[in-house]
Amino acid sequence: MDDHDLGLGHDLRVMSRRRVLGMIGAAGVAATAAGCAAATDSGVATDTSADSAIPAAAPQETAGPYPGDGSNGPNVLIESGVVRSDITTSFGTYTGVAQGVPMILTLNLSDLTKSAAGAGMAVYVWHCDREGRYSLYSEGVTDQNYLRGVQVADDTGTVRFTSIFPACYAGRWPHIHFEVYDSLTTAVAGDNARLTSQIALPQDACESVFAADSGYSASIKNMSGVTLSSDNVFGDGWDAELATVTGTPATTMAVSLTVGVAEKSQNTQSGNGSPGSPPPGRPR
Repeated sequence: MDDHDLGLGHDLRVMSRRRVLGMIGAAGVAATAAGCAAATDSGVATDTSADSAIPAAAPQETAGPYPGDGSNGPNVLIESGVVRSDITTSFGTYTGVAQGVPMILTLNLSDLTKSAAGAGMAVYVWHCDREGRYSLYSEGVTDQNYLRGVQVADDTGTVRFTSIFPACYAGRWPHIHFEVYDSLTTAVAGDNARLTSQIALPQDACESVFAADSGYSASIKNMSGVTLSSDNVFGDGWDAELATVTGTPATTMAVSLTVGVAEKSQNTQSGNGSPGSPPPGRPR
């Protein structure tokens, strides 16, 4: 972190970035929560709402240099076949399969402007492969578009992807990128994302995966040089971005996160966001 980010200015930015976003999400459901009281047999009103059902607004993050959404190079979103649940394979004119520990990614979307599940929202997910490379960009996988795909949220606001657990490359904590769109039509047009953010993966899950599969060998060394606190995206707070992970490398890692989606105009961009050291094959 640069010297000018330290001190009171940094503290204020952290508060505005994480805590104020959380208050935005809570404010959007305050009236609903207040109306969730029910009378018991004794006539005493009790609050039947659950605070856990009100997620904090997910923070706006950098898309990084490998989004594949047309903002920096190729636009995979306008390609036929991008709407799919299994993103381990390439599609269209490309062939190939990403190798690694199996992962199921589940995102539960909450539309904070409606105090309701994000039904009908579209989510574009992308992340690096076992070697830390991004399809379409990194040397050796420019002729692949795997580990990228779009899903539409069901009535409960849930989207689910089948993938592989991402690597840790130098300078970044293990993570997954995603963009949320108001609809599938908007997503496949390739612009106007309502939210761009990232998912942080828990340390114990990462360590278990990297130790279990020799294809992740570089990740062990890379992860020893970074922490969530030192990461240039998550370093100012990660409460709304840290996934829950269950399962084992021998079976499947189940990664899940509840995502509060605020109005686009209320998203606050972090001052963080440099990509870290380039993944293998990217020119410096």
